[in-house]
Amino acid sequence: MTAKVYFSEEITPQKVLELYNHLGVTLPDKVAVKVHSGEVGNQNFLRPEFWQPMIEAVHGTVTECNTAYPGERNTTEKHLRTLELHGWSKLFDVDLLDAEGPDLKLDIPDGHMIKANYVGKNLTNYSSLLVLSHFKGHPRGGYGGALKQLSIGIASSYGKAYIHGAGHPKLIWTSNQNKFLESMADAAHSVVRLFEGRAAYINVMKNMSVDCDCCAKAEDPCIKDIGILASLDPVAIDQACIDLVYAAKDDPGQKHFLERVESRNGVHTIEAAAALNVGTRDYQLIRL
Repeated sequence: MTAKVYFSEEITPQKVLELYNHLGVTLPDKVAVKVHSGEVGNQNFLRPEFWQPMIEAVHGTVTECNTAYPGERNTTEKHLRTLELHGWSKLFDVDLLDAEGPDLKLDIPDGHMIKANYVGKNLTNYSSLLVLSHFKGHPRGGYGGALKQLSIGIASSYGKAYIHGAGHPKLIWTSNQNKFLESMADAAHSVVRLFEGRAAYINVMKNMSVDCDCCAKAEDPCIKDIGILASLDPVAIDQACIDLVYAAKDDPGQKHFLERVESRNGVHTIEAAAALNVGTRDYQLIRL
């Protein structure tokens, strides 16, 4: 089955909302809006003002989870301070899903590598999910998009280490690369299943560094802005973003960006997620 992915080269807050409306979906009841709050010092993350019309349109609550590495977001106290510093809690209701334990355990009986995903327990307070992703490179995953937001992004601090270590948190930085990528696909699968039929995804291809927004000292963007994508399929939207980067042959920064993706075998997360039927890699790109 082919998924629909809506695309516009125009990157504005209003265009985000327009593409979402083309999805023809109404997210029911209380909406968890997953964003990346941005590590303190990072210059590339998308600011809350950019997402404001979209978040307000669904009356959503901005949600995040603590990190598993040193920085300004690895404890509840510091992360709440960062959410304030970066303006999220000034504009929106904010919920740090794993602010207090215990974690919510989502079973993954058919997972490639992990059979459980540990997420912030507050996730159960929401009826639907809107995933707002800043598409960019990533030091470990190769790239970051909807699938990373669904997995690492929604995982608790412990859950992040569990995914990175492919089920062994102590191996957070030393696990086999493909096992880590497959674990991300497994975790994404558990969240998609939890919100089946009640989730939507938007990827914005802007400020695309090879580094993630989790990096306090990130490289500046190396490739030109490409556009906004919206879909009901997280696999299709990430695949479309990767394909758009490959299509940007005249961009002098394309080679550097793709080196980051390919050296980490980043597309394997998409392959593994498709194998779990999280979504499809076959899509129709609808330009608006």
